[in-house]
Amino acid sequence: MQNTAADKIARDRLAAGALALDRQLCFAVYSAGLAFSRRYKPILNALGLTYPQYLVMLVLWEEDGGSVKDIGERLSLDSATLTPLLKRLEEGGLVTRERDPADERRVRIRLTEAGRALRARAEPVPAMMGCAIGLQSEALERLRADLEHLRRSLSGEEERGGDAPA
Repeated sequence: MQNTAADKIARDRLAAGALALDRQLCFAVYSAGLAFSRRYKPILNALGLTYPQYLVMLVLWEEDGGSVKDIGERLSLDSATLTPLLKRLEEGGLVTRERDPADERRVRIRLTEAGRALRARAEPVPAMMGCAIGLQSEALERLRADLEHLRRSLSGEEERGGDAPA
């Protein structure tokens, strides 16, 4: 096959299209994440939380008394990121950090009364965000499941058959 100037132009246009920013899934996910953060900020500010602190509180509201390691694994955060978050939550009176009597190397995070009470004020947050997204509940659930599948695939959990929760 002969490479003509027209063939080169067609290949260059095809390559440029493949590299167009708006065609990149990674950019769509990244920019959606930024939009989520902007939308969450005023809602969570009213609760006195940052988005990462909100995620920690969600984990604790599901299961109080988890270890720093367990919380970090659930949120895919390392201890260098998680420890300052937990210290700020403790300074805010929402959690306590206690050494596990059975294993002094483990630190357990427990909700305080104020941390438990904050849950009631946080109850409307998912519905508020659902309204902001503007999708019906079935479409939202499908999107969440697709994103969860994407996360597991990219982290290699699909290859290992992992069913770890997000």
